[in-house]
Amino acid sequence: MKISEILKKNEFSISFEVFPPKTDGSFDSVKHATEEIAKLRPSFMSVTYGAGGGTSKYTLEIAKNIKDSYSVPTLAHLTCVSSTRETVRERIEEMKRFGIENIMALRGDLTDELRQSDRTAWDYRHAVDLIYDIKNSGNEFCIGGACYPEVHPESKDQKDDIKYLKEKVDAGCDFLTTQMFFDNNLLYNFLYKIREAGIKVPIIAGIMPITSGTQVERAIKLSGSFMPQRFKSIVDKFGNDPEAMKQAGIAYATDQIIDLYANGITSVHVYSMNKPDVAEKIKANLSDIIGKQC
Repeated sequence: MKISEILKKNEFSISFEVFPPKTDGSFDSVKHATEEIAKLRPSFMSVTYGAGGGTSKYTLEIAKNIKDSYSVPTLAHLTCVSSTRETVRERIEEMKRFGIENIMALRGDLTDELRQSDRTAWDYRHAVDLIYDIKNSGNEFCIGGACYPEVHPESKDQKDDIKYLKEKVDAGCDFLTTQMFFDNNLLYNFLYKIREAGIKVPIIAGIMPITSGTQVERAIKLSGSFMPQRFKSIVDKFGNDPEAMKQAGIAYATDQIIDLYANGITSVHVYSMNKPDVAEKIKANLSDIIGKQC
């Protein structure tokens, strides 16, 4: 099933994100974790692309297994950074052979090595180029893109960021998923601005449950996310107690999701990071809200 069809229902939905193994030897444990999350019957699951494409072969294997064995719609990530158009065409055709209907089209992170390289000859420099090629590949994929409520780290300001976001939508994006955020007011303000700019596609709110104190630094480095004082107090109090921090982090993420649902956001994507227990507890916390919809 295409993600766009799920979103058209305008019902409360929750989806989870998993990632492929980083090494060949960890495939079985990662496969098991993703299957445990699939058993929770989320609206869909997204499978990230191996860092630098190194383990990207497993993205489709994991996505296909979830789809075929558990009947859970899947969204396979595809990055284009430093890739050739020929390579991207091959990957698109491979997705088609695997029966994948949904693609998350991303530029991909720039490693230090890539930042220092000559990018002038690259076929793809931005996600919009990848979106355009997927849309014009002759295949009817549902295409997702990323958006940043707190501005993309490489944009000079939010106005500039929204302009480029509009270009991605115009190129063929069917929906957008936000980067993690920890203050819902940032999302509400962002939604107002992008709707004013003419961006009308569905927005899925991305929520990251912070379940350990060490995750905070990584989250800030990854996304530059603003940490509200309420959240900082939780980390200060429980960050050195693993079990307490996990419980507090799940509670904070749940509270965010409930507030989003209450304010008209129907679709939430949880960056569950191959943690079935975290996904299970969040979904259980919402059981009477989402009912049997997902």
